[in-house]
Amino acid sequence: MNQLNIKEILDWRYTTKAFNTSKKISAENVDNIKALLRMSPSSINSQPWHFIIASSDKGKKRLAKGTAGFFSFNEPKVLNASHTVLFCAKTDVDEKYLQHVTDIEDKDGRFAKEEFKTQNMGAKNLFTDIHKYDLKDAQHWMEKQVYLNIGSFLLGVATLGVDAVPMEGIDVKALDEEFGLREKGYTALVMVGLGYRAEDDFNANLPKSRLPEQEIFTEI
Repeated sequence: MNQLNIKEILDWRYTTKAFNTSKKISAENVDNIKALLRMSPSSINSQPWHFIIASSDKGKKRLAKGTAGFFSFNEPKVLNASHTVLFCAKTDVDEKYLQHVTDIEDKDGRFAKEEFKTQNMGAKNLFTDIHKYDLKDAQHWMEKQVYLNIGSFLLGVATLGVDAVPMEGIDVKALDEEFGLREKGYTALVMVGLGYRAEDDFNANLPKSRLPEQEIFTEI
């Protein structure tokens, strides 16, 4: 495996405010982007997500319905991006879904013995029940897994030379209704516009600003 210069990539990437509408993401990189979304880690491998990927003008206009009114400042980022991804979180992780995930793991060869599969399913139920009944934060727990995906996704697309802008400023109810998400057991969470920075993007040349190392690290 070739070693990437992670510091260079981190310095290069930024929250893109304006996209070059003439540049589109290649089919090869679209496949890489799908791999980033699909292969993200999640607690107990729960994968409590669904992704709507829009590349056509029609598709992006549908996603842009989530930027109407108060969130209109995000509309150009959706429409001018090469691709826009809507990250959705499951609204419930029940035993049927956990069994579905476990059966796929079994099919993919993760369990050498049937007892290992049974033990794994037991662990899934255990941790899910902790969040459902003890911590009572099951929905937030599932959304945390989606945010893990978003974090690795933003870095991952940067390694491809693709710019991105995450958008929490969206009307999730409008998007849930547009795509019938709640009926399917999901809810909209975050959109990410993808493409290539425009030359006149004011944010591209601004210096990065982060808290100093001595403030955020304790090395022991």
